[in-house]
Amino acid sequence: MTLLILSDGRMGHLNQSIALAKHLGAHYEIRSVHFTCKAYKLLSYLLDRLKIYTSSLFKLDQPLTQNYDCIVSTGSSTYYANKTLARALGIKSITMMLPQSYRYDFDLIFAQAHDHPPKQTNIIPLPANFSYVEPKGLFAPKGKSVGIIIGGNNALFRMDKAHLKSQLDFIFEQFQGYEIAVTTSPRTPKEIEKLVENYPFAYSVIFSNTKINPIADFVAHCEVVFITIDSTSMISEAISYGTSCVEILPLGKTQNNKFFTMTQTLEKEGYLHLFDGTLAHNSRKIDFNHYAQKVNA
Repeated sequence: MTLLILSDGRMGHLNQSIALAKHLGAHYEIRSVHFTCKAYKLLSYLLDRLKIYTSSLFKLDQPLTQNYDCIVSTGSSTYYANKTLARALGIKSITMMLPQSYRYDFDLIFAQAHDHPPKQTNIIPLPANFSYVEPKGLFAPKGKSVGIIIGGNNALFRMDKAHLKSQLDFIFEQFQGYEIAVTTSPRTPKEIEKLVENYPFAYSVIFSNTKINPIADFVAHCEVVFITIDSTSMISEAISYGTSCVEILPLGKTQNNKFFTMTQTLEKEGYLHLFDGTLAHNSRKIDFNHYAQKVNA
């Protein structure tokens, strides 16, 4: 099987499409796609409703080179091109998120449950983002270990230095004798990076200084993994591989958003625990390989 993956340039989106290909053991080619002008995205919503598909609205970064079995994409800037090319090539169209603002008539839609997808035979609800975890050998503890994954600011959350400090203090007090590892992310504020540098971590990645991603290794080796609540992709990785217990570090009191909706549901199902000053042992894992087989159904 060979997949054509359309990318909007956002790694969190692209990685979900790649994860599907890897779970299927499929070959894949990636092509970046963009609308040729901003107005064309709005126009694509209308044309989709009218069932009119034209490649004049978008451009690929490279020409297509072979026969494909499916087109896979994630992100609103890819969906119209997905439908248009699938129809032109006579192959399946697949999306890795609910394609809001477009008609839900793709051949297969993997949709996160927190987006409240409608019940349709072509829509497969997912408890989290599609993930494929591959340890890279960046972190190899000699004994018992704990991992801490720190995200950053987004549209809904702002990192609170004092709040995070209290959480880090708890972890160091609770896990004396463990190798405690930490990684920040591209979104981590400078003041949070400076806070992290004040602690005696056995292993530390400050992403602005060292652009590597040891999350897969944390998930593979650590007894407990703590993750700030601001990234659904980081959470999804942690609950889809290894045996780690997963603790989610809240960033504020606001709970009326997709992050809390997702994590509260996952907590009820035993995948993780919303850290509240106590620890749980929730370590259930999602089998994304099972979901991937829906492509062949």
